[in-house]
Amino acid sequence: MRDPHRKTVLNDDVVRGMDAVHARIGRAHLDLLRLIAVADRREQWHDAGARDMAHWLWMRYGISHWKASRWIAAAHALESLPRVSAALASGELGIDKVVELTRLATPETEARLVAWAVGVSCGAIRRKGDLAQRQPVDDARDADAERRLTWTYSEDGRRIEINADLPAAQGAVVVRTIDRLADDLPVMPGEEGDWSIDARRADALVALASARIARDPDPDRATIVLHASVESLSSSDAACELEGGGIVHAEVARRLACSGRVQTVVEDAAGRVVHVGRMLREPPAWMMRQLRFRDSGCTFPGCGTKRFTHAHHIVWWEKGGTTDLHNLLLVCSFHHKLVHEYGWSVHRDPNGAVSWFGPEGTCYRAGPAPPRMELPGRAPPTNATRHTVSFTA
Repeated sequence: MRDPHRKTVLNDDVVRGMDAVHARIGRAHLDLLRLIAVADRREQWHDAGARDMAHWLWMRYGISHWKASRWIAAAHALESLPRVSAALASGELGIDKVVELTRLATPETEARLVAWAVGVSCGAIRRKGDLAQRQPVDDARDADAERRLTWTYSEDGRRIEINADLPAAQGAVVVRTIDRLADDLPVMPGEEGDWSIDARRADALVALASARIARDPDPDRATIVLHASVESLSSSDAACELEGGGIVHAEVARRLACSGRVQTVVEDAAGRVVHVGRMLREPPAWMMRQLRFRDSGCTFPGCGTKRFTHAHHIVWWEKGGTTDLHNLLLVCSFHHKLVHEYGWSVHRDPNGAVSWFGPEGTCYRAGPAPPRMELPGRAPPTNATRHTVSFTA
């Protein structure tokens, strides 16, 4: 028969070993969070194919965007919370409890909160943090008679200003929806930081409108018509005119052509139509289903996001590229803009492997193992250069 006392001793040894490992993991987590705070301040993610620090952590270490965002916030908060930091380093609190505790702890309250957090669940700490951050809701007012939404183009046609005046209760719905979408939408290079929230809200409004018009069964209402002069087609800085008003750059037109219905109309100096181009339609529903199944999410190395994705033509439409699965690639709106407006490019090998190239022509590789960027074995794909034909991709 086994000795019951020996079994208890063995179990105690196992538990002590687990506790020791847990404490070592806590110290390692603290070291990692400290380094994350430093890397964030240095903008280590910049020019690495990421839209912000959370996106960079997500792709580099394979964690969720939600967890990456929480870790970044906790990393900065811990710099002024020595008691919470010590609790993590000693194993008194695990990483999940610490991340939630940093949402509400202050240097004055951290000692009391650590003692409380030891005896409660992580969910209880999260709930307390949620309640602490809840904002009061503005009182509704009766102003339906004055509600309005107007828009006007700028004199040069390159901007459109949209103004809305809504009752508080209705406006809160719009604001909440836009802000929630803005939290998930990508930030373009050079627009990092809290100051760019207005730009992300503008992107969210466009995303809302795009999602609605994409479901419109009337193709005419969902078709973008672009007009250009013959002279503009010979310039790399060609401008196109949107039917109904508005001026867009050629690179913007190419990106629109990837995910919408676009028809080109070329006119001579007298305004006579000399050519009406093909109308590009989105891949049919069955092809989009297969594309999403095949690629699963954005195909940029390490990204994989499934929201706000588009079908991108690897060989551009203007160069004879076809709308078929081999020539299509699923990309999120952030990496779609990198291809069309920020100098990145993508190439598919005959065996189906996809390579991404930065603006300088080097092949991008994700992951912590160096080298992250290495010289390609072949010349970058021709789509990396600017094209003069202005409308379609």
